[in-house]
Amino acid sequence: MIYFQQGSETAALTKAELQAGLYKALDRLGNRNRVIAVPPDFTRFHSHAGMLTSMAYTYYGSRLTDVLPALGTHSPMGQPQIHTMFPGVPHHLFRVHDWRNDVHTVGRVPGEVVAEITDNLLSYDWPAQLNKLISQGGHDLILSIGQVVPHEVIGMANYNKNLFVGTGGAEAINKSHFIGAVYGMERLMGKADNPVRRLLNYASEHFIPHLPVVYVHTVVGLQENGQLAVRGLFIGDDEEVFIRAAALSVKVNFTLLEKPLKKVVVYLDPEEYKSTWLGNKSIYRTRMALADEGELIVLAPGVKEFGEDAEIDRLIRKYGYTGTSQTLGKLKDHEDLQNNLGAAAHLIHGSSEGRFSITYCPGHLSRHEIEDVGFNHASLAAMLTRYNPESLKEGFNTLAGGEEIYFISNPALGLWSLKSKIL
Repeated sequence: MIYFQQGSETAALTKAELQAGLYKALDRLGNRNRVIAVPPDFTRFHSHAGMLTSMAYTYYGSRLTDVLPALGTHSPMGQPQIHTMFPGVPHHLFRVHDWRNDVHTVGRVPGEVVAEITDNLLSYDWPAQLNKLISQGGHDLILSIGQVVPHEVIGMANYNKNLFVGTGGAEAINKSHFIGAVYGMERLMGKADNPVRRLLNYASEHFIPHLPVVYVHTVVGLQENGQLAVRGLFIGDDEEVFIRAAALSVKVNFTLLEKPLKKVVVYLDPEEYKSTWLGNKSIYRTRMALADEGELIVLAPGVKEFGEDAEIDRLIRKYGYTGTSQTLGKLKDHEDLQNNLGAAAHLIHGSSEGRFSITYCPGHLSRHEIEDVGFNHASLAAMLTRYNPESLKEGFNTLAGGEEIYFISNPALGLWSLKSKIL
């Protein structure tokens, strides 16, 4: 059922409109006495999910007993991040998701189902896992809050991904990410219906129909003045609310180009991007737009590590971003990679597959570290002087001397692709 929907590709919903829409939906739900909010972490700060979580706390007060950020494999949020993203929500309500230990397997999707939805590329079974607080916490409302936007693993982010991946366990995250990577990122990016989504939908239908989950979806776009705008708010308890939000995201978050881009410069906000695990959005959100023999330059002042998890960081450093065929080859012979299929998927996503060059300009990693994982390296200071984010506009820029580049200030906000690869 859809409890509330509002928006269009030109809308710019105000804070008051977002609050009115959320409260209208919560009113329709009736009285609830033990509520848990499951928003994203600080890496999705621009989703406006933090604001909506704060509004939910204002609405429910002490009846909102827990806030569980859907970390997935990300690092736990610090107190300053919580304060910035969730103003007014008491810090003692926040719980930390431990993706390696604190999960409950609510069911397993059979291998024959996985084979059917992946065109027989894979046939392992898949564990539907949730943080124990969600599956066993005794809440009478689970508010899953987040942004619908193109995503490299599941086509379009959010809906049940926020639960089964964002609060899932190591096996669930690893195997689901690997399904997306093997099936092919270009085959599913920006599509609401794909093998990974079907996997999660099977789990929702068969294993958690009894849980009182309500999804709160935003669609966020960039205005001509460079400021963010909430284009849509969609609240409901089934797949239809996600489908409608995804349809709007296609209109808002996709930049479809007639010709491939020869040089792309992407800036990574240092407050949001601390690792290549996150920063490689610059690669997989632009990969379908870049020309063969083109160049991607990543300005990454905050990047200080490869993986946000120590073991994943080690694996990235060991195996590097070498593309699909080499990663799958390494997988056959190395048990540590076999035990971390999510890391293997990330190595595939973070590669150009040899089509174009990737030059990372990190604030805290050395030339040796960057080149060791397969990227080119350039001085951040020199590149910030040459490509100053303060003076560049979104999209096409012609610089002094005639150099033409395509600039992206935040790769998390959309997907850039040739029309021929999407339509």
